[in-house]
Amino acid sequence: MIRITIAAASPVVRAGLESLVVSSPGMELAGSFPDGRGIEVLRPDVVLAAGKFEPPPSFEGELPPVVLLASGPRAFTLEQFQAGVRAVLPPDASPATILAAVEAAAGGLAAMDARELEALLAGTPQLQTAAETSALTPRELEVLRMMAEGAANKAIAWKLGISEHTVKFHVASILGKLEAGTRTEAVTIGIRKGLVLI
Repeated sequence: MIRITIAAASPVVRAGLESLVVSSPGMELAGSFPDGRGIEVLRPDVVLAAGKFEPPPSFEGELPPVVLLASGPRAFTLEQFQAGVRAVLPPDASPATILAAVEAAAGGLAAMDARELEALLAGTPQLQTAAETSALTPRELEVLRMMAEGAANKAIAWKLGISEHTVKFHVASILGKLEAGTRTEAVTIGIRKGLVLI
């Protein structure tokens, strides 16, 4: 059972999303709020948000994955990714698409509308061939894959049993070898190169 909290400013949008979740087998409505504050207490598996998602400042621990319904050419940004967003869909996404994105996010995957992916990739520098790019070490591959899951440096350090300083060193090396400017860009390049499986 996937426990879902809904965060949407519009009462009409909230009501529609509530109806969708309640009528979907395998999903449970944990709560519905005009913003993200409710996730502090309810600890859902997934947050289904509409508009702009801002994580609560006092939330302790890692945020649950967020499925965001938002418009705009760059709705998926590094800031959104760091806030826990794992799926970005247009506001007019079909119920089936929304439910599929929720299940993907709950399963540790990321998803986005093809138009949003094209906008994200449009800003990615031309990739080099594998022969031109320095190979990542096995440890760097581990770190890159955890980055793709949205893990912060502290979480990566804990899972791998290394210091946060060492994780920062690995991240810097990954960005350099992949010629990426941001973590999101590195993950995107890793996916395109087959280094990260989705």
